[in-house]
Amino acid sequence: MIGSLPENLILRYWKAAMFNAIKIREDFPLFTGENSDLAFLDSAASSQKPKSVIDRVLKYDSFQHANVHRGVYDLSENATRNFEEAREKVAKFIGCLDANEVIFTRGTTESVNLVAMTWGRKNLKAGDEILLTIAEHHSNIVPWQILAEQTGAKVVFLPLSSDYRIDVKAAEPYFHSKVKLFSVAQVSNVFGTAHPIQKLIKMAKACGAVTFVDGAQGVVHHDVNVQTLGCDFYAFSGHKMLGPTGIGVLWGKKEILEIMPPFLGGGDMIEKVTVDHSTWAGLPNRFEAGTPNISGAIGLGEAVDYFTRLDRVGARKWERHLGDMAISELRKNPRIKLYVKDGEDWCGIVTFSHNSIHPHDLASIAGQEKVCMRAGHHCAQPLMAALGVGATCRISPFIYNTEADIALFFKAIRKAESLLL
Repeated sequence: MIGSLPENLILRYWKAAMFNAIKIREDFPLFTGENSDLAFLDSAASSQKPKSVIDRVLKYDSFQHANVHRGVYDLSENATRNFEEAREKVAKFIGCLDANEVIFTRGTTESVNLVAMTWGRKNLKAGDEILLTIAEHHSNIVPWQILAEQTGAKVVFLPLSSDYRIDVKAAEPYFHSKVKLFSVAQVSNVFGTAHPIQKLIKMAKACGAVTFVDGAQGVVHHDVNVQTLGCDFYAFSGHKMLGPTGIGVLWGKKEILEIMPPFLGGGDMIEKVTVDHSTWAGLPNRFEAGTPNISGAIGLGEAVDYFTRLDRVGARKWERHLGDMAISELRKNPRIKLYVKDGEDWCGIVTFSHNSIHPHDLASIAGQEKVCMRAGHHCAQPLMAALGVGATCRISPFIYNTEADIALFFKAIRKAESLLL
């Protein structure tokens, strides 16, 4: 396989070769037994979980479960300690200086909705603008559209350049005094490219806008420090970074969170309740009404531990190497159109279409060959419309993928063509 690659890709391979994906694969129970040769190339949708995360959640559910923040007996106090230790781990992982700024949510989607329905309802009015990019996931579009309908604000979209990136110079006219909120994905879930968010955030700040970063893909492939980014809010999901589903994070600057009204009412988010009035708890409890996803938070903390032990630089090089392999082979096929421009800001995601085979048919046949890849609009219908397509295929190599997975992917493409052309 290596010998067939162009010279520049062979050089990239040797730079990435120290990363041992085959060894890492042993940490993931899915890839054992009949699935030992499974090519799971859909981690941008949801990653697999290592045994350490599975075992930690099982241990809590089996032997440590009690409600948090309320009991004065040992089991409850230990559960509270484990829950809050997970918050501390997350805070450190993203460079947050105060763990009380870390709010546990159900995922990135809920985090966006929380800010839209609390900060947004309180601060936006008719004539204000919410600035997004055309490459956003639906979760970073729909909540703002709902907010715009409720407040009279307007949603505006930054276009992309011909290389599927945001041209900072071309974006300048979009940042003006009417823009009150700028929300952007750190990394595109379709193209795998990292937007120049630090520059964009500075432009937004210069015109007085609050900034929100969708880090669902970014935190997976990049070292994140919210202090360095300079944003006001940052959100991500556990299930895309080796953790459980149903758990996510919203980080926000304390001075903004403290003046936001609650998102949900109920237990644990109150300071005092009387028959005619309630007052709100401080951070982070104000935004965590009801019994939280305790096991999910603890599992997320374990996933953070796994990432902390990982060679993140080596992982990024390896993921790009596998993406390079896929691009190099796909470019040889005149029936394939690629929607990717690789580079140092690219995490290895490869999106493409076949001019004679529908993406769903291609993905279905690939599944029969034990290749898991995504087909559809990738929760990015405005972007698909801008590209002039209804759907595409996508593979997203991750830390547990190997060259054998990419070879199996090529085999699946050939199988589909032999059956359908």
